[in-house]
Amino acid sequence: MLDESVLYLSVRELGDQIRDRKISPVELAESFLARSEGLGPKLNAYATITRELALKQAHAAEEEISVGHYRGPLHGVPYGLKDLVAVEGYPTTWGARIFANRKFNYNATLVEKLNSAGAVLIGKVAMIELAGGLGYSSAHASLQGASRNPWNMKYWTCGSSSGSGAAVSAALVPWALGSDTRGSTICPGAWCGIAAMRPSFGRVSRWGAMAIAWSMDKLCPMARTADDCGIVLSVIGGHDPKDINSLPGKFDYPAAELEPKTPLRIGRLTNVWDKVEPGLDDAVNRALKVLEENGARVSDVAIPDGPYEQVAELTIQMEAVSAFQDLIESGRCMQLEDPLGKINGYAGLQFSVGDYLQVQRVRTFLQERIDRLFDDYDVLATAGESSAASLIEGVDDDSEDPIEERAPDGISSLCGLPAITVPCGFSKDNLPFGVQFLGRATNDHAVIAAARLYQAHTDWHTKRPPIS
Repeated sequence: MLDESVLYLSVRELGDQIRDRKISPVELAESFLARSEGLGPKLNAYATITRELALKQAHAAEEEISVGHYRGPLHGVPYGLKDLVAVEGYPTTWGARIFANRKFNYNATLVEKLNSAGAVLIGKVAMIELAGGLGYSSAHASLQGASRNPWNMKYWTCGSSSGSGAAVSAALVPWALGSDTRGSTICPGAWCGIAAMRPSFGRVSRWGAMAIAWSMDKLCPMARTADDCGIVLSVIGGHDPKDINSLPGKFDYPAAELEPKTPLRIGRLTNVWDKVEPGLDDAVNRALKVLEENGARVSDVAIPDGPYEQVAELTIQMEAVSAFQDLIESGRCMQLEDPLGKINGYAGLQFSVGDYLQVQRVRTFLQERIDRLFDDYDVLATAGESSAASLIEGVDDDSEDPIEERAPDGISSLCGLPAITVPCGFSKDNLPFGVQFLGRATNDHAVIAAARLYQAHTDWHTKRPPIS
């Protein structure tokens, strides 16, 4: 088995060593499989470990590379896949007990792209049931139970890409796929101390993946570094005729001509969180100071007032009723784990077509207001989340808390903006803090560039959780 230090290498580093034949794809897969099978159950990180498929793909990669057929930066590199994406012949449970034994007879577009790139699937990673599409109030709302944070297993990873966050943070895989409708990738990234990117809406085809809200769902890379996220996005991004909302063309990375011209213009968001954990603001300000010291220009900016969060939540609730119509009308949603998931669909049925159209009119107005901010800034910056990770047993329904109308997850998800979080420090309980960068819709290169510049001058992303 390879040393743990190898398993914590970035995607780029692993890819380079595989290409130069310094690491065997088979030995790498076997090492990640052994670590996943040993630590995965402790973290509730996996839905299914795909050992047979992983070794088949690893052997194929090794044979191809040995004869000079190198497919690119993910050739022979292992990964984990959120269990809402179809893999032919393997269970795709959507994190729900009622779908525990379901299999599809096709691959999602994204899986086909990864297969063509020669990537090695270690397993389907755990998730909150239905990715929280009908709501949830507990970290335990998952077929596998609550995913545990590798930095302290009493704490949660956040959701709904809960297993993805745990698996990358604990080096069960070097990267994983998450999904994000309103924060389901950014939150696990921030809480688990990894890089997690929500691409622009339409950047990655969603054909073959579970839908919650067709106008807000995204599939997302989660890895060690922002650079890794760019590498992965260059493989999985691009137009797909099977997904009418997918953006035209492909995503080129690296592509210096598409990145912001120096100096990088950063707007420090001053009013997005109602309350943040002590020490988090200082960590974010130190991160922005690092960027200033390395050529960026940072100035304060406020988000214009508006009902962003209400519009985001209403859009999700109304579109989810359509996505899960059969489940709701059949009454099978009562078999879900979480109390909110059992009933929220019925509440959503009370909305009318007129309600939906009115919400979308407001949404268009809000999108225009946010877009104007990027006339003066390449990226906007704030904390990844308003706190470090929560105790698993402390997670509960926050519906009685005041609505944070300017929370960045709601804004960027509603407006289709790219965003990325990378680690920037630790709380007093030694749990990761994240700094987040948001960009103009379709300008994914800007957020990667900002996070990559920060990581080039810091080492938070090299820290390892106390688990082995």
